[in-house]
Amino acid sequence: MKKYRRRALFTIAALLFVVFAEAQQATWIWYPGDFEIVLSNKVQNRRTERGTFFPVFWKIDNHYVLMDFHKVVEVAAPEEVEIFAEGQYNVKLDGKPFEGSPSKITLPAGKHKINIKVFNQAEVPAVFIKGRTIVSDASWLVTFEDKEWIDETGKTSDISATNWLQAGSWNFNTPAQRPSQFRLPVRPLSAKSVEKVAGGQVIDFGRETFGFVRLHGVKGKGNLSLYYGESREEALSTTHCETLDRFHFDAPQSIDTIPTLSKAFRYVFIQGDPGLTLDSVSLLYEYADVKERGNFRCNDEEINRIYDVARYTFELNTREFFIDGIKRDRWVWSGDAYQSYLMNYYSYFDQPTVERTMMALRGKDPVTSHINTIMDYTFYWFLGIYDYYLYTGDQTFIKQFYPRMKSLMDYCLGRRDQNGWMSGLAGDWVFIDWATGLSKKGAVSFEQLLLCRSLETMAICAGIAGDKTAGADYNQQAASLRQQFFATYWNPSKQALVHSLVDGKQTDNVTRYANMFSIFFDYFNAAQKQAVKNSVLLNPNVQKITTPYMRFYELEALCAMGEQDFVRKEMKSYWGGMLRLGATSFWEEYDPSKKEGEHYAMYGRPFGKSLCHAWGASPIYLLGKYYLGVKPLTAGYATYEVAPVLGGLQWMEGKVPTPQGDIELYCNTKQVKMKSPAGEGVLKLKSKNKPSGKNIELTQTAPDTYEVKILPGVQYDIRYQAL
Repeated sequence: MKKYRRRALFTIAALLFVVFAEAQQATWIWYPGDFEIVLSNKVQNRRTERGTFFPVFWKIDNHYVLMDFHKVVEVAAPEEVEIFAEGQYNVKLDGKPFEGSPSKITLPAGKHKINIKVFNQAEVPAVFIKGRTIVSDASWLVTFEDKEWIDETGKTSDISATNWLQAGSWNFNTPAQRPSQFRLPVRPLSAKSVEKVAGGQVIDFGRETFGFVRLHGVKGKGNLSLYYGESREEALSTTHCETLDRFHFDAPQSIDTIPTLSKAFRYVFIQGDPGLTLDSVSLLYEYADVKERGNFRCNDEEINRIYDVARYTFELNTREFFIDGIKRDRWVWSGDAYQSYLMNYYSYFDQPTVERTMMALRGKDPVTSHINTIMDYTFYWFLGIYDYYLYTGDQTFIKQFYPRMKSLMDYCLGRRDQNGWMSGLAGDWVFIDWATGLSKKGAVSFEQLLLCRSLETMAICAGIAGDKTAGADYNQQAASLRQQFFATYWNPSKQALVHSLVDGKQTDNVTRYANMFSIFFDYFNAAQKQAVKNSVLLNPNVQKITTPYMRFYELEALCAMGEQDFVRKEMKSYWGGMLRLGATSFWEEYDPSKKEGEHYAMYGRPFGKSLCHAWGASPIYLLGKYYLGVKPLTAGYATYEVAPVLGGLQWMEGKVPTPQGDIELYCNTKQVKMKSPAGEGVLKLKSKNKPSGKNIELTQTAPDTYEVKILPGVQYDIRYQAL
């Protein structure tokens, strides 16, 4: 009897655990993209320049104010359900409304349809539903239109489910975590030093940081000014520092206070009237609560330092969204974000931040301009979706947002000239890069290349969305454009793609942009790749790149050509050069020929340059993809490649995150050890002798080139001899 009683108790406990686990899945839900758009509006319009509101200069959208949340459920027994909403709401069960706006309803046993309509003009309409088995989650359907109809039998029925989308959500998993009240978390930090200077004091927090300065023990009457600086020189420049705060106090008793808006800085210069006293200053460091999964270490301590500072730079610029830089803009720029997505896949592998950023950038229809008004930034948005699917394998995002992808591509295709090329029209910003004397006139080859890749992305997305006709059309357009592109822009005598067409004719100029992208897009054949490596990438006569933004792609192209040893030296020279100048995060632009204070100037302002810019963190991506050598071959790492290249290092080790877990790798000149959680992998090695190891399946694919099949969960220890 005791045996059966124990078994019964175990069964009951197990059932209770299941019910409890189901109940914990409840989360706040909304129309996908609406919370993200509204949050981006709040974030991007926090920008100030010397206390003056500085809004974005492109169209911003808003949320739908009336939302219908819908779900068909089946319960085995009567179930009480709690309802929380952001806004006015009503509830219908099987088409019949409840009186008022009930906070709880009871569903009888059986199959039912729940509809909750929420109106909120000020914030995003959202609901949180929690019962024993019925909870709000992504399985709920939402629409901003009236999708209930009365059929001939007099019963309400929903029209096709294709008119509904799966609800959006994030991690607001209790009724108290209302989406409208979201704020990034903070933690206290102390200043590293305090220095008295004439008329005030300079507070040094030791390195670049972000958050709210806390003023402790302010007492007296008068004005107090805070001047922020990424450099000491900027903080002390009361007339030219980019950001500041001013306070007026009338405090007979000591009080503590913080500014309204968080700021980026390392130094703060504080000046106050003689009638004020201040006890101390600290910081509330504001951060995104994402977990780092990827890492990298090697025998070269300077490379390790570069990786660590890149990682910290990326941490600071990973916020509600992937932003460009923490001091000046704090905006969501598509070109900057695209690089952050790639760094993310080798560090956090945080899908929600990628999704939020892509939703915020896209906004809503109608399309009236390019994303951020920049032609190339529209195309980077499409490229971001291409990589998102490759790395994560997630199809839901693509299925839900395919109509917005399609309308944006329609906008692009409608702005081509009579020859089918993308040329800048009125209102278009053709950016490419911050480079002196870079021509944007005519049909620039780089823009056509990005359009081609974007059309290929649309073909993939159309297939996922089930739009076969459009998919075939996008494929055809991409193939036709690619053929026309190389026939038009390739110059045999220069062994390179020329920069642009003006009046239908090739210009004489060769730049790096289209040439390096064609390498890692794998658009060139093998002979063209080698030719371009020598005629463009390693040619000092071709205009050099000075921004980390385009160095990202230049070094990626060189890595794709097997030049990791060269790239390692470039990283030590370029990123190491910033470190030798005292950088604690990586900059928006670095020109080693500049001297002292010249490094801080940009945009005609003495401290206009961002000294913590997301695109400066690219070593995270380069070291993960091209040194550890890990990359997906098919969506979501269903198949993948590990091709480690030491590039002059003696040893290296690290982790690369995937949707199923982390790939772990150690490599030196004689040994490779690795383990992978899932998928079908192949380890590619170049070795002077035949690699050996326990229970390995080895194939020789070329002289000194071998492949080992990687099975999930197996620890491999392989001996080889590096070339």
